[in-house]
Amino acid sequence: MSQPQYGSAQPPADYPGKTLGLIGFILAIVAPLIGLIVSVIARKQSKAAGMPNTLAKAGIIIGAILTVVAIAIGVAAGVGAAKLISQCADLGPGVHQVNGVTVTCGG
Repeated sequence: MSQPQYGSAQPPADYPGKTLGLIGFILAIVAPLIGLIVSVIARKQSKAAGMPNTLAKAGIIIGAILTVVAIAIGVAAGVGAAKLISQCADLGPGVHQVNGVTVTCGG
């Protein structure tokens, strides 16, 4: 007859938010904003059940960082495009040399 083991309680194999945490983690890498949202939902579900969800926490961190990076890249690209459009408006259509850089403006 075996004695019950105290203090070695294992979390159940499947708990609320576990699968969603994995999906959120993967999405945080592929589509950061969506992954961030899904990971937050998974973390809330797991927390409500009293279970840790490391993948959801990692998905939140990665999703937040990559979302900020994506926004910064978008802003930089927008500023660069605006500068090029402004420069082409001043130069007119054609190929121009500006400070050693070739700028091609459409007509």
